[in-house]
Amino acid sequence: MRSGAKVAVIGGAFVLMAGGIGYGAYSMLGDTGGGGGTQSASESSEVKTGPPSAEEIAETSKGFFDAWAAGDASAAALLTNNESGAEPVLASYGEDAHIGKVKITPGPATGTKVPYTVKATISYEGKSKPLSYASELTVVRGLTTGKALVDWAPTVVHPQLTEGATLKTGESSTPAIEAVDRNGTVLTKEKYPSLGPVLDTLRKKYGETSGGSAGIETWIEPADESQPDISLVTLAKGKPGKVQTTLDAGAQAAAERAVKKFEQASVVAVKPSTGAIRAVANNPVTEFNVALQGKQAPGSTLKIMTAAMLLEKGLVTANGAVECPKDAMWQGRSFHNLDNFDLPDGSTFTQSFAQSCNTAFIKLIDDTKDDAALPKIAKDVFGIGLDWQTGVVTTDGSVPEEVGGEAAAQYIGQGTVQMNVLNMASITATARTGTFRQPIIVPQSLDNRELATASRSLSPSVVQQLNTMMRATAAWGTGAKAMGSVGGDKGAKTGSAEVGGQDTSNSWFTGFSNDLAAAAVVQSGGHGGDAAGPVVAEVLQAGG
Repeated sequence: MRSGAKVAVIGGAFVLMAGGIGYGAYSMLGDTGGGGGTQSASESSEVKTGPPSAEEIAETSKGFFDAWAAGDASAAALLTNNESGAEPVLASYGEDAHIGKVKITPGPATGTKVPYTVKATISYEGKSKPLSYASELTVVRGLTTGKALVDWAPTVVHPQLTEGATLKTGESSTPAIEAVDRNGTVLTKEKYPSLGPVLDTLRKKYGETSGGSAGIETWIEPADESQPDISLVTLAKGKPGKVQTTLDAGAQAAAERAVKKFEQASVVAVKPSTGAIRAVANNPVTEFNVALQGKQAPGSTLKIMTAAMLLEKGLVTANGAVECPKDAMWQGRSFHNLDNFDLPDGSTFTQSFAQSCNTAFIKLIDDTKDDAALPKIAKDVFGIGLDWQTGVVTTDGSVPEEVGGEAAAQYIGQGTVQMNVLNMASITATARTGTFRQPIIVPQSLDNRELATASRSLSPSVVQQLNTMMRATAAWGTGAKAMGSVGGDKGAKTGSAEVGGQDTSNSWFTGFSNDLAAAAVVQSGGHGGDAAGPVVAEVLQAGG
């Protein structure tokens, strides 16, 4: 097995129910010249068109399954619309992965899609283990032959197989790891599904130096060598090496539960006093870790950073009066508040912050006299863009320098600002203490990597005022409902990020309770307090 991490073993067998595998419409797809056999002149003049019939779908899928199960890669590939692409993958199933005794059970077809389960046996050097999983295929009409053919994709063979990847069985070159939380609790993909991508990367980075020994496994080897291998089954266990993490099992369990309540949600929790990451969760779980690597506009949660900049410049104070009209114009671009609300004359900056008044922030742009003020504080104080070395792959966030309307949009977390929930949890943690501490998921002592450091901290006065405004948001502002169940010294900020093409804005929320900060996003969740707020609250309640 090439050097790299593998996804944690799932007992003796790998089971994955694949859902929502996307395929193009039949009219846009066709055989590439290999599948479908040779036609006579009379046949070619009567090429069938339109979607395959139920009889054709059943006949084609059965023929494909029978040939695949029999180990006849050539015959199976001939029944696809990409014979040259399908045959080597199907052949490697038995030759490289040593998978035999294959039994494929199709389910009822849904339109042109046929779901099925695979049960097989992996045998290698006297060791054997069962393999089972579920996937689906689509039957399409070959455009040149008119024959019903399997629409070829690597996922036909295994739902996690990607283009250029291969299935293999053999001795692993990288030992497995046993990742533990800060208290020594073992963290597994089975119990904490969101940690799958994290555990993959930790094995890739630290498996060879963690004191373990190699075993015999079946794995998927991606085409991109920088990506970790995906372990499916362990035939003979090696000795796993132990890798210490900063995660907290209790907070992680709460995060896993919280994101499951929404179709697309992510959350991260960070300890402000140290930067230790306590929880990372996504729903759905994918190899791309949205919580740590995503890039989106964070909406009004970024007002924490904007408020810090305005407070530092002495343009506002927490208790000072600011204007909050229904709408405001800046260099030809109009901005308005949610539902066009306004606040009465004499309202304080804390009130505008707690009620998430966009126009109060926009109207202060003239006074800053510096379009780059927000990008500067993002980097110099909040550590955004400083190449974080967390221990796994993460994205640092970005507040690029802009002018005019785009610069104004950044003040309220729109425009070209790009963040993920790790970034926003870190921003909240920095606001909590005044000093950026780079988030980490494994101790620095594990590999002596150099952590990012910001060039300066916030003044005690600014920190005190930021905390006051966030406490107000949690007590009686837009975050009050979500934070009602959270105890301790608590604060929050809500956000609704408008994204082009979406009917409903993304829901963002960030908050703290004592020495724990968390941030969440729910795609198309609407107001920040309604969807992302309860996710953050559940994690904060768990502590850590």
